[in-house]
Amino acid sequence: MKQPTSFYLLTDVHFVSKQSWVEGRSITMRERGDQIALKLSPEILDSFIEKILADDAVDTVLFTGDNVNSGDMYSHEDFRARLERLTAAGKKVYVICATHDYCSPNGEDECFQRGAVRYTETGTEPTPFMLRKDLFDYYADYGPKQALSVHEASGSYVVQLGEGVRLCMIDDNGNGRSHCGLFEDGVAWLTAQIHESKEAGDYFLIATHHPVISPWEVYRHLVDYEMYGGYRELSKLMCEEGVRVVFTGHTHVQNIRKYTDEAGRWFVDVSTVAAVNAAGKMRRVTVDPDAGLCSIESVPLDKITGVDTGEKSVWEYLYGINFTGRIEQAFPLAKTDIGRFLDETDGILPAEKLRKHKALVKLALKFLSSRKLSFAAKFGKVWKTLTDTEKQEAKETKLLDVVFEICRHIYPGNAPFTPDTVAYKALHGGAQRLDRIVAKYKIEKVQKMIPPGSSLTEIAEDFLYNNRTGDDDTIVVDLK
Repeated sequence: MKQPTSFYLLTDVHFVSKQSWVEGRSITMRERGDQIALKLSPEILDSFIEKILADDAVDTVLFTGDNVNSGDMYSHEDFRARLERLTAAGKKVYVICATHDYCSPNGEDECFQRGAVRYTETGTEPTPFMLRKDLFDYYADYGPKQALSVHEASGSYVVQLGEGVRLCMIDDNGNGRSHCGLFEDGVAWLTAQIHESKEAGDYFLIATHHPVISPWEVYRHLVDYEMYGGYRELSKLMCEEGVRVVFTGHTHVQNIRKYTDEAGRWFVDVSTVAAVNAAGKMRRVTVDPDAGLCSIESVPLDKITGVDTGEKSVWEYLYGINFTGRIEQAFPLAKTDIGRFLDETDGILPAEKLRKHKALVKLALKFLSSRKLSFAAKFGKVWKTLTDTEKQEAKETKLLDVVFEICRHIYPGNAPFTPDTVAYKALHGGAQRLDRIVAKYKIEKVQKMIPPGSSLTEIAEDFLYNNRTGDDDTIVVDLK
């Protein structure tokens, strides 16, 4: 009888050392321009680590890339100190890296990070940074040295997770603007590792950074280079070889999506939200080799070490740092003080440009804030199909509240409006009418954004409700 094995998985920690910034406009604007809590990244990671250390039943932890935010050495040193804390407590730690983990002084390989900076009170100053070629040795103690096999050209490796289960950590730390994945020799190595695992009677799991299945079809269409390089080939290989699960990140989206090929073969891409997102969570995974089941759940934070969130939950507190949350919280100012609204959203919205057109901006925001859900229902020509009760709800519900509710679920997953809700009917109808308008008037700029064979309606469905596996937080996968 083989014992079940469990592990925690964190991705997109985007760790920023306290040595890499001082409080001021430069770090504030850097954080506002993203959807992650950069300044609190040490406290957030420490809080996850405390949860892991408190769980005696799990002895393994995975970190799957974008471990630091800008490739600076201060952050790498402090991040690795956290890994040492885990290993000192008896935990096995396996790490791969990704696009944010290294820099290039001259932009080699199209690396988008030319160098790292320290944020000062008035600007930035250069700081030591990690080169891509040094990553493997720097983190060799966390995976490669314990591996059954290593593909040194990519930094990928295979470990024995426990009885009857192996894990391949594919290091796809490409530059984010071209190929992020295994080349031909790497694919041959991966295929051989899958075969060896089968011969040993072990189940085979894969973890990598970039998505193999897009969280939304429009994402793959617009930024195909942000996908795992060779995702079509990897999808084909997984289906052919019966590899059922790949763990991914990068998109910062909590998402579970199933891929099925024409022959009915399938696998599941389990994407995990960024640890430092407002909805930051980690995955807790248990593989039961005797039952052939992989059970996946999500573990959020209920507190942040050293941070007083007041009466707010961790989610509410961090959502105010998230750019959509900041806009939502500042929106009431748009009615009373447009200047303050633009100050509060500076770094998120193009504040300087908008200040030149304050009157027009105020008018547009006033229009948005006054619209009810009934406006969308009438625009989408579904008003007559609603019941009297639904019409009353549509008249009383602000359209902007519905939009913000959708925004709150973009990263946590499990979009909120199922097809039986008034919000879904109204917005779905609106999307359908927009499709007709775009087709009739041949609006090319919009048509170019729509994936071939898709529509604005199908894109909207991805954000209105979970049309994937039913739950982005938990799933039990049959590995057999």
